[in-house]
Amino acid sequence: MSVVFGIAVYFMIWWIVLFAVLPFGFKRSQVEAGEVLPGSEPGAPEKPHFKKIFVITTIVASIVFASYLGVRNSGLTLDDLPIPGPKTYRTEG
Repeated sequence: MSVVFGIAVYFMIWWIVLFAVLPFGFKRSQVEAGEVLPGSEPGAPEKPHFKKIFVITTIVASIVFASYLGVRNSGLTLDDLPIPGPKTYRTEG
């Protein structure tokens, strides 16, 4: 795997993990807190902790990427998975 391909795969994994992690950790919206900032969405979090979310995203994405590299370098293929193939139907005639 080339370095550019590895960076691209890591970026895609990081981006997907970001959207998976983003909703966690927000306790109250601005409406629930009673302080809606002008020009912002009322349902936006009261105190977004983006630095914390980026750190958690980076850690989780690194673990997922390391797992991907481990599977890729192990030599496993889809043929090694115990998944039954498509059914074939015999027609009589």
